[in-house]
Amino acid sequence: MRDVMVAPEVEGPEFTRTGLNLADGSLGAEVLFVTDEFFGARERMLNPEMPVFYPDEYDDHGKWMDGWETRRRRTTGHDWSIIRLAMPGVLMGVDFDTSFFSGNFPPAAALDACYCPGADPDEGTEWQQLIPATPLRGNDHCFREIVSGRPWTHLRLHLYPDGGVARLRVYGKPHRDWNNLDASAAINLLALENGGDQVAWSDAHYGEPRKLLRPGRGINMGDGWETRRRREPGNDWCILALGHKGIAERIEVDTAHFKGNFPATCSIQAACVEAGASTASSLITQSMFWQTLMPEQPLTADAIHEFAELADLGPITHIRFNIIPDGGVSRLRLFGKPVS
Repeated sequence: MRDVMVAPEVEGPEFTRTGLNLADGSLGAEVLFVTDEFFGARERMLNPEMPVFYPDEYDDHGKWMDGWETRRRRTTGHDWSIIRLAMPGVLMGVDFDTSFFSGNFPPAAALDACYCPGADPDEGTEWQQLIPATPLRGNDHCFREIVSGRPWTHLRLHLYPDGGVARLRVYGKPHRDWNNLDASAAINLLALENGGDQVAWSDAHYGEPRKLLRPGRGINMGDGWETRRRREPGNDWCILALGHKGIAERIEVDTAHFKGNFPATCSIQAACVEAGASTASSLITQSMFWQTLMPEQPLTADAIHEFAELADLGPITHIRFNIIPDGGVSRLRLFGKPVS
């Protein structure tokens, strides 16, 4: 077995915990253009996994590095790339991760953004600078806050003048334009792309509840919310915020890949919480007394469960998803109609 080093996880600023990495390749983010990728392929920069380093790994171009890396520039100018975010979003901050790039990192990097919904930028696109040229260090994380208050769809990453970046992580809140939706169509109000998000949870030992809201079916057992084995009375739960206030019509609970560790049963409570009226900690207490949207239902292994008989609670903004007593769920979908 070859030697391998894995970059340690580093505790970053608050935006790394409250925001979603919109430059996550597993969510659909993509590098559309690079000036060069001689040493390291572009897609490695958007890998959600922590960077790795193989001391003795080489390929036809030289030392194999886990990130986007350009050749040594022998001309004027600098290298850059264009990234399409996984979904439009209001950005909160960035992590320029140079893990294992010690003698080949860029001395500085900068970040621009544009808003091109439904298309990719062209020569006429107007870009706005989000992060000016910022010094980087090797084998390090450079966290920078972004304050813009408006949504973006694409990024332009500048490396001055060349070098390699292990990961680009850009944290924010997904943005959905609710003005042009078909009011008669039911949509998944919990989906990440529609602004759904995690608020609080009892346990997330093997995976955070936000994974419940990802698109598609889970790719493996690690792609879902899973709690540790409960050794005390009670059950596990998570509180989730809908992307928009709406009326629930149908629930899907998907236990894909969870075969010996799916919950025995589940239930859902719900409430309409006015914006700014509560904090995450206060919602935990309130949620214990929310009305039942879906009573306790049995679950089975590795299957999609559909529940259409829901209580008529009117418009809701939050749900409490109870799994009894513990275990893992891959996806949770709440289909309904958004209301003002």
